[in-house]
Amino acid sequence: MTVQQISIFVENKSGTLLQVLELFKEAGIQLIASTISDTVEYGIYRIICSEPARALDTLKQAGISANVSDVFAIKLDNVPGRAADAVRLISEAGIGISYLYSFMLAGKGILIFRTDNPEKTNKVIEEKDIQALDNNTLLSLV
Repeated sequence: MTVQQISIFVENKSGTLLQVLELFKEAGIQLIASTISDTVEYGIYRIICSEPARALDTLKQAGISANVSDVFAIKLDNVPGRAADAVRLISEAGIGISYLYSFMLAGKGILIFRTDNPEKTNKVIEEKDIQALDNNTLLSLV
């Protein structure tokens, strides 16, 4: 079970991020979570939003480079150490985590992450009874 994440390639110059946010505002697309990682010339703005297909279309129409990918989203109790417990289960299965970000929603911790072995990750999530979210279940928490 996965959620759709949009990765937007933005130049590292004033106003670029604002342009993206204004497009979403005008389109009425709600951001649920976001993170930016940067290099010298550009940043990758990763977002989870209410309508990923429409968000991608909005960006493409504006000439902004973006793509959609499936990432894992898991819900954790708001207790210290739960993120470590979840990452341990994945790591002990020999799965590498490419990147991860987290946020709080409806009193629960949400981890968003990408791995180097999605099939094996799904198996671990199922076997260890980890609360995975898809787009609809994540949106129901908003």
